Amino acid sequence: MSIFVNENTKVIVQGMTGSEGTKHTKRMLKAGTKIVAGVTPGKGGQSVDMDGKHLPIFNTVSEAISATGANASVVFVPPKFAKAAVIDAVDAEIALVVVITEGIPVHDVAAFYAYAVSKGKTQILGPNCPGIITPGKANLGIIPADITGPGKIGLVSKSGTLTYQMMFELRDFGFTTAVGIGGDPIIGTTHIDCLRAFQDDPETKAIVMIGEIGGDAEERAALFIKEYVTKPVVGYVAGFTAPEGKTMGHAGAIVSGSSGTAAAKKEALEAVGVAVGKTPSETANLMRKILNG
Repeated sequence: MSIFVNENTKVIVQGMTGSEGTKHTKRMLKAGTKIVAGVTPGKGGQSVDMDGKHLPIFNTVSEAISATGANASVVFVPPKFAKAAVIDAVDAEIALVVVITEGIPVHDVAAFYAYAVSKGKTQILGPNCPGIITPGKANLGIIPADITGPGKIGLVSKSGTLTYQMMFELRDFGFTTAVGIGGDPIIGTTHIDCLRAFQDDPETKAIVMIGEIGGDAEERAALFIKEYVTKPVVGYVAGFTAPEGKTMGHAGAIVSGSSGTAAAKKEALEAVGVAVGKTPSETANLMRKILNG
């Protein structure tokens, strides 16, 4: 089992013909992802050869779905065109859109996220995220496919690099699915969405949750864990040494007063029984102890 994507997920790449789209399409194919087409407005009718695989290009997502039966999209489109790309995907009622693009204006993200919610058919992951990987089955985004293999841990993280580190540190156990949700002020899929899916997935035996300073997503996740999650959860919160009032790394990582601090988030998580490590390595060791029983 896995959450959100598996070996049967049929994927299109919006922006496949651009340099980033081309590079990462090759990587995703190599990882076993079932990529069926690309979408680049104005290039419909063309095709590209990716390591021996012949992939058609369409002008719109709906055309790509009609021809291929695709049910997921990965967006490698420059920031100024990203809103239009996501709205195209939402209009086509595709099930999942993974928005890798960094630097999309917040008002654009607010607009396409609200539009997706109003339509009620499309789950958005991101933006500004590394994507999602179910090792050995599907890899949508930029997460390296060779860090870890299949296993029984679920991972949800705001940070791309910490996603990779945690996957590497716990590679001897492996993962059902690892999800990088992104750290922008507005994101589609949240910690809570992933926690619910991992709780409901019979093959996920334990969950690692990585947060960071800013906002109250981790505090809300703690309340959800208390109410709904019975599986063991370990956590890490990046940013214990961050200065107050300064944006750190992600656009959403800013502390205002006592709200959003790493200490406040750690306290909220520990209050509901989540073991929180002081470093990523310590967090991995907490998980290792749980799995070794």
